[in-house]
Formats: sequence, C-alpha cells, structure tokens
Amino acid sequence: MQVFETQTMEEMFEGLKISPAYKKYSEHNPVMIQRYGADPYALVYEGRVYLYMTGDDPVFDEKGDAKENTYSNINTINVVSSEDLVNWTDHGTIYAASVTGAAKWGANSWAPAAAYKNIDGKDKFFLYFANNGNGIAVLTADSPVGPFTDPINGPLISRETPNCAEVTWLFDPAVLMDDDGNAYLYVGGGVPSPEKASNPGTARVVKLGEDMISLDGDPLPIENVAYLFEDSGINKIGDKYYYSYCSNFSMTPEAEKERGFEQGEIITLVSDSPMGPFEHFSPVLKNPEVFFGLGGNNHHCMFEFKDQWYITYHSRILEKEKGYLGGYRSTNIDVLEIKDNAPAVSKGTKTGVKQVSYLNPYDEVSAVTMSNSSGIDTVQYGEEAIKCGSGDMVVTGISDGSWISVTGADFGNSDPFEISLKYKSRGTGAVRVSLDSPEGDVLAYIPIEDTDNEIEDTFVALEKRPGGVHDIFFTFVGKDYDLITWRFIK
Repeated sequence: MQVFETQTMEEMFEGLKISPAYKKYSEHNPVMIQRYGADPYALVYEGRVYLYMTGDDPVFDEKGDAKENTYSNINTINVVSSEDLVNWTDHGTIYAASVTGAAKWGANSWAPAAAYKNIDGKDKFFLYFANNGNGIAVLTADSPVGPFTDPINGPLISRETPNCAEVTWLFDPAVLMDDDGNAYLYVGGGVPSPEKASNPGTARVVKLGEDMISLDGDPLPIENVAYLFEDSGINKIGDKYYYSYCSNFSMTPEAEKERGFEQGEIITLVSDSPMGPFEHFSPVLKNPEVFFGLGGNNHHCMFEFKDQWYITYHSRILEKEKGYLGGYRSTNIDVLEIKDNAPAVSKGTKTGVKQVSYLNPYDEVSAVTMSNSSGIDTVQYGEEAIKCGSGDMVVTGISDGSWISVTGADFGNSDPFEISLKYKSRGTGAVRVSLDSPEGDVLAYIPIEDTDNEIEDTFVALEKRPGGVHDIFFTFVGKDYDLITWRFIK
C-alpha cells in the first residue's frame, strides 16, 4: 500500500475549478460526451448493448469556428457498449474506410448497421456501412468490437448491383436476423426529383446469403414508402415486420395533415413478410428539432433489451452545449412505447432512460466506462487497438479539474476499505474519488507518480467506507497520465 500525507492531497484540490459538464449529472443523453457519434445502430449481444455510430469529426477554420459538417471526411465508426444503458464503455473508433481503414477501396463510412450469426460453431460479427451515397460495405470480426476486416475487398452492394443504379442515395443499411436464421438487408433513400417526393421509390430490400457477406438474389424495391428521405430501420415484433425510415423535407402542411406525419419524422410500415409488401403503420419519433430546438436529418434504430423497447437516435444537443453549431451529431436513447405489440411513440429527452442494473464497483472496471465526463479524451491502448482503432482504451488528455463519473454503483452492505487504480504516467498529479458529485464526500485521494509510462497498480485506503448505491466521481489534477482500470476492495 502506498503511503502519503492526506493534507498534501487535499491542498492539491483546494480552489480547483471543475471542468464544465455538457450534460447534467442526472442526465443520460447524449450517451457519449468524449466525441461525437451519429446514425446509431444497436446490437444486443450477451447481456450488453453495443452502439455503432458514424464518426462525426468536427472541422474548424483558421479562426477556430466550426465548419458545417459535410460528412466527406468521415471514414471511422465509433463503438460503445453498456449492460445498464447509463454507463457506457468506450471501445474506440473502428478504422472502417479509406487507405487507413479495413475497406481501403471506399472513401467513407456512414450509417453503420451490425449483426451477428453463429457460423461453424462460432459467433461472427458483421458491420455494414455506406460508402457515402454509392454503395454498401461489409466488415467481419470475431468480436463485437473488432478487429474488423474486409472479407470481400469490395462493395457488397454497388450501382452495378441489379435494381440499384437508379437509387438516389445507395446508403443507410439496416439488417434483420429473422427467427428462422435468414437475414435481410435494407438500403436506400433520396428523392430523384421534386415530382417524386411523395413516393421516391428508392428503398430496397435483399436477402443475404448464408455467409452474411453475399446476396441471395437481387435487391427489390420496397413499394409505397411515402415521402421517403433516408434511414432504413427494421424490426420484428411478435409476428409482424416493421420497416422504418425518416420522412423527407418536401412535405407541405397539407400533405402532413393528409398523411398523419410530419417532415423529418421517423415513420413505420408493417408487413407479414420481411420483404413486404409493407403498408403504412404509424409515426414513432418526431424530428429532434421538436424536442431540442435544433433539427436536421433524423436517424434511428429501435431495439429490445431486457424486456423493454428503446429507440436510439442522434441530436445536436452536445454541439449546442459546447457553443458551436456545425451539424455535428451525438447519440441519445429513449424509451419506445409499445401498444398492442407494435411500436407506438417515443419522446426525445435529455434525461434519457433509467438504469436497468447497478454497476458492481468490486469488479475491475475499465476507466473508459463512464456515464459522464468533462475535459478528458480516450485513446487506443495496446498494439491491436492502435492498429485497428477499436478494442482496449484508456482515459487520457487529463488536466486540472477534468473528471469522469459512473452512475449507480452498488456497494451493498459490504465494507470496502481500499481502492485500486491502474494507470501509466509520464507526469504527476492526483485523483480525488468522491460520491455523487466532484465535490461530494471524499472516499480517497490517489497520488499519481511518473512511471515512465509503465503500468502502476496503486492501492489506497478509503477515508470513508460507502454503502448502498452511489454515483462515483474521479476528479483530476496534473497531466500526462492515463487511467486504465479501477476497483474497490472489500
């Protein structure tokens, strides 16, 4: 156990200015603060929800003002996961496209969709994404966080694919794993011309091959998708199939009244078959502008987790809080109401969803598992993650007053007496561990020494022994050190 003077640690934090929070401590949206993530898609696997997101990356001019997001520089996919929908583990940034990515033939990686399938006795993971508006790529991995590789070294769907050359925007994939083991891919969007705005005819569906990286037949049009804009979604609820999409921005007030939905809203269609025919069903989520005052494209994914349905979507609330507007999106999750075994309605909120299980503070917790943070960054850790972009991550970019937190840690009736912090350092500093806020009851002060970037696992006695359920905050002074894991010891 390391010995230090408590008073010295306390003095290091006196008068410390806490880095501002971009969401309230009680808010769960957006799910990720340390970077942007758009077009979210959810994969549920072994008791965790994995979110895959377009890697929005702000570009600034010489004055430091954010340029408008053109999406042209996006070639990565962010991935995070959670078992409680509140504390999210950062798994990094998948290098998906361009010369630095897995799909070197493609320029961009937009709007990912993910699935897994047991093939030859082993679970395999598949990540589909759009090469801008001109085709669909597929990557594979043995883990939901990668490393991902390109198994076909080219597009799965391109403009040479039958029935796809005329699709205005050949993008925004969604994938359905049906109960019988068959899989289907849904793509498309865009309005070919103003006179076709009410029925663009640009949605497609195709059955995937058994290997999930080939097509079993030609893509077919999905008929009568009223005022289609983009953003395919697909879900099976009960014995019905629900195709969902974002309506376009050519709707007149008269059309909105006639059709019963608004422009930029998420709409569902229903069918008895995964390939249709589909019929109009119901709107489920209005444009984020309705809830947050800033709009844009509306991109979603509906998913079920622990017997509750949710909808994940993006908004612009993070960039608004940061004080610049360039169309950079961040991911939210809210409850999706189900009525009569069908998707009904959802409401966008900053509060987000309730925590579905408590975090165990006696497990070794990755430091990049966070419900909130400010003034920090995360970076790949280890040869594999550095090469591929996703995998193990550490908290870095630490400075005076920066912090991270987890929500709902259950100490139970145990009597923890120590905390272990695993870190590596090129500088010095300290970490204050507190309950429920950065200035809350202090559990421990942990000194950070220069380890020449070697890993140090330090153990510090607790000043206060917590019980029950609490949020835990880690507040930092100093710089040039990275946090790897932490755990309480009882």
